[in-house]
Amino acid sequence: MAFIGVDLHTTSFTVCRLAADGNEVFETCQLAAADLDRFCLSLDADDEVAVEATGNSAWFRDEVIACVGRVVVVNPKQFGVIRKSVKKTDRNDARALAFFLSKDMLPETRVKTVAEGELASLTHTRDLLVKQRTRLLNKIHALHTRHGIKLKKESLGSKRRLNALETGRFSSLEQVELRIVRDQALSLTDAIAELDREIASAAEAMDGYDGLISIKGVGPRAAAVFLSGIGNVDDFEDADKLAAYVGIVPRVSQSSETDNRGRITKRGNKLMRTTLVQCTLIAIRYSGYLNAFYQRIKARRGAGKAIIATARKLLAIIYDTLKNGWVFDDFPAFKIAGQNNPAGQSS
Repeated sequence: MAFIGVDLHTTSFTVCRLAADGNEVFETCQLAAADLDRFCLSLDADDEVAVEATGNSAWFRDEVIACVGRVVVVNPKQFGVIRKSVKKTDRNDARALAFFLSKDMLPETRVKTVAEGELASLTHTRDLLVKQRTRLLNKIHALHTRHGIKLKKESLGSKRRLNALETGRFSSLEQVELRIVRDQALSLTDAIAELDREIASAAEAMDGYDGLISIKGVGPRAAAVFLSGIGNVDDFEDADKLAAYVGIVPRVSQSSETDNRGRITKRGNKLMRTTLVQCTLIAIRYSGYLNAFYQRIKARRGAGKAIIATARKLLAIIYDTLKNGWVFDDFPAFKIAGQNNPAGQSS
């Protein structure tokens, strides 16, 4: 049995093969079919392989997983030995992966299914396009403000309003700029609408979709973000573990008798966190349980901390919904389909 650390690049990979007796063998291969096949043939069924999570690590894992006993995809943000290495070389990176793999001390990242990975990529692309469109709309607003023209930003979300923009007051150069920016914003609006249709269609085919959209505040797009971000809910022992994965738990600093808790960690999927907060803002308008919890925390600690605490409550409901296969007949009353009595609220 050997522990194999792989420093993976786009065109090549460096391998450190650590044997049980401590002997190390290094090799650099091209990321081509011939070299990859030769590498796979050199592997034994009880070998273990570690590779940092990169753009092509999922593909590399799929290529070698049938040849070994285990493939660990390492979270690079948590594995600071490589990232902060004083002497950073491909050999040292591969050696560090092999060594810590032999000690079973590597922070493993969760590997998504193909469907989850594709849906996650689609939702992140949509988020990117929305941000680009927002910047363009802000530019249109700024051009009008420069000439003392009052224009509500909210109105620019309408295609009809964008097409009806008056350009006669602007100089010839500004008219060119305004036309190009407007056309780009309109094009992004159409692209986002197409992505929304594809995202909803892909999410609808996944287990747990019906349960999530039965929660008031969670729509098709949010359900897609949660399903692709969470993946297999059974990977999480409880809702607290999921909250830590999402990064919506407070930082904890303990020393002797002191116990300080600060802001949330913000680790994990940023899009899932922001989507969760957006869903919470809607859910508290429908759920008396969530609203009462929100108001109680708000009175003591302010609106900001209250919405984060309530978002964690909603995440616990999402966890229980996916874990137990719930579909709500009446979410405000917490009535679940097929159950005569309303379920107890998630803790």
